[in-house]
Amino acid sequence: MSEEKRNKPENQNNNAQKPMTPRPGGARRRGGGGGPGWALSTPQEKAKDFKGTVARLVSYISDFKVQMLFIAIFITIVVAVAVIAPNYTRHIMNDMQGFITGTITFDEAKTNILTYFIIILVLYGVRYVVEIVASVMGNKVSVTLGRKFRRTMRDKLETLPIKYFDSEQTGNILSMFQNDVDIVTNSIQQTLISLISSVFMVVGVLVMMFIISWQLALIAILILPLYVVFTKVIAKKSQSKFIKQQRFLGSLNGNIEETFSGSTVVKLFGKEEESYQEFEKINQDLTDVARDAQFLSGLIRPLMEFISNIGYVAVVFVGGILAGATIPLLIGDITIFISYQRSFVNPILNIAGIINQLQSTVAGAERIFELLDQVEEIPEQDLAEFPESDFTGHVEFKDIDFSYTEEQHLIEDLNLEVYPGRQIAIVGPTGAGKTTLVNLLMRFYEVSNGNILIDGVKATDVKRTNLRKLFGMVLQDTWLFAGTIKDNVKYGRRDATDEEVIQACKQAHVHHFIETLPQGYDTVLKEDAANISQGQKQLLTIARAILCNPKILILDEATSSVDTRTESYIQNAMDYMMEGRTSFVIAHRLSTIKNANLILVMNEGAIVEQGNHKELLEKNGVYADLYNSQFLNQPT
Repeated sequence: MSEEKRNKPENQNNNAQKPMTPRPGGARRRGGGGGPGWALSTPQEKAKDFKGTVARLVSYISDFKVQMLFIAIFITIVVAVAVIAPNYTRHIMNDMQGFITGTITFDEAKTNILTYFIIILVLYGVRYVVEIVASVMGNKVSVTLGRKFRRTMRDKLETLPIKYFDSEQTGNILSMFQNDVDIVTNSIQQTLISLISSVFMVVGVLVMMFIISWQLALIAILILPLYVVFTKVIAKKSQSKFIKQQRFLGSLNGNIEETFSGSTVVKLFGKEEESYQEFEKINQDLTDVARDAQFLSGLIRPLMEFISNIGYVAVVFVGGILAGATIPLLIGDITIFISYQRSFVNPILNIAGIINQLQSTVAGAERIFELLDQVEEIPEQDLAEFPESDFTGHVEFKDIDFSYTEEQHLIEDLNLEVYPGRQIAIVGPTGAGKTTLVNLLMRFYEVSNGNILIDGVKATDVKRTNLRKLFGMVLQDTWLFAGTIKDNVKYGRRDATDEEVIQACKQAHVHHFIETLPQGYDTVLKEDAANISQGQKQLLTIARAILCNPKILILDEATSSVDTRTESYIQNAMDYMMEGRTSFVIAHRLSTIKNANLILVMNEGAIVEQGNHKELLEKNGVYADLYNSQFLNQPT
C-alpha cells in the first residue's frame, strides 16, 4: 500500500505556527532537570510515584542482574581499596615518626615502610584494573539497556492507534527516545554506581575513623547535621530556579527553531524586529534565572568547605590534646584521620546530589512507562483475509456513528453504499468530516457504532494490515524520505522492476523531470525532499500510488500542489488509474470531480446532498453554492 502521511482529523484544531510572532517553546524537548544541568530541554519535575517507578525500573533491568551483581562486587573492591590504602600510609608516617623519635630502629622502619609501600602499590594496581572492568561493564549495561528501551518503545508505537499520534506532539515522542532514555540509561552507569560507591565509602571510612580514634570520629559525626541542613535549604531554593532555567531554555530553543524555520514568513510580514524583541525577552529571563540558580548552587560547595574546615580544626585541636594524653595519637593517625574525614564528607555530598538527580531519572522513566502503558489498538487474532481473486470493491457504511471526543459528536447514523468501480467524490467545507470518512474506511480510527463492509466482509473482521493493502492513498501533505527517487517510488512495492517504476512515473508525468536530473532515478533526495519543488514531490507520491496498483484508490487533494497544466496531466493519469476501481476523491477544486459517478456533499459529519455534478447544480443547494463561489461567471 502506498500510504502517505495522513492528514490531521478535520475537526481538530492544528497548532499552526503564527507567521508574525512565532510562539516561544514550540516543539520543545522535555528532559532532565532539577539540578545544575545544561541539557537543551525542559526539566523533569519530581516523580509522581517514586517508589513504584523505581521498583518497575529495577524489574525492567532484571535481564542485567548478573552484570549488575559483578559491578556491585567490583565497586565494593574499589571502595575497599580506597578505604584500606590510606591506613597503610598512616603506618608509614607513624614508623617514620618512630624512627625519628628513636622508638624503632632504622632497619625495622625500612622493612615496614617498604612492605607497606609494596602493599599500597598492589592495592592501587588492583583498584585500577577493577575500576576499568566495572566501567566497561557499566557502559555495556547502559547502552544495552538504552537499546532495549528504544526497541520496546518503537515496537509499542507500532501498536498504538492513530488517535495517540494525533493527540501527542511529535517533539514529545522524540524527546522520550532521546532525552528520557539517555537520562535513565546514564543514571544506570553513573548515578547508580556513584550511589553504591558513596554509601560503601561512608560506611568504610566511618569504620576506619572509629578504629583510629572514636573521640575524633564523634566530632566528625557531630558536624554532619550541619551539612544536611544547609544542603537541603540551599538545594530546595536552587532546584526551583533550575527548573525555571530549563523551562526558559526550552522556550528559547523553541523560539529560535520556529523563527528560523519560518524565516520566509517572518521576512514577508516584516516582523524581524518583533521576533528579535520576543527572543530578547526570553533570553533576558533565562539570563536572570540562570544567574540566580548558579549563585545559589555555587554557595553549596564553599559552605560545605567552610563547615569541613571547622571540622578539620576541631579534629586537629582535639587530636593535639589526645596526642599528649594517656591515649596518644601519632602524627600519621591525625593526618590520615583528616584525610578520612574529607573522604567521609564528599560521599555524603554526592549522595545528596544523586538523590536529586534520581528524581529526574525516575521522572524520565515514568514518561517512558507512560508510553509503554498506552492503550493499544484492539488485538487482532485469527481474522479473515480478503479473497483478492474475486475482489470487486463494493463498500458499505451502515449506521456509522463516530466522534473524536465524547463531548463532540461528528458523524451520526451515516449510511452510504459505494458500488464497485465507481468514482466517489467527497466535497464540503473544512471540518465537514471528509477526511474522517476516509480515516474510518482505513481503520485509522474505529467507529463508535455501526459497520463498514468491503465486499460484504466487515472491516473489523480483517487484520488492519491486510485491509490497508487494498488501498492506494495520495494525500495533500507529501511524505518522502531521504533516499533515491527510485527507492521513494518503490516504497509501497519493493519488488517492482525498474521498468515498472519508469512506467508509473510516466503515467504520473514525472519521468521527464527525473531524466533531466544528473543521476536520474538514482538522484538522492535530501531530508523531506528539500531539493525538489512541492509539485514534484506530489508527482512522485502519485507515481508511488500508481506503482502499487491498489484495489481501492483514495485521493485527498492530490493535485492541490501542482499548477493547472500539470493538474490536467495528473487528472488524465488518475482517470486511467481509477478506471475499473472503486475510488474516493476528496477535493476542494470542484473542477477535478465534475465527471465523478457520485458526489457526496458533507457538512458537520453528515451527507447533506448527493448526486452527480449536473444533478447537484440543478438542486441549487450547498454544492451549487460551493461551485459557483469557485467558478463565478464561468460556463458550467
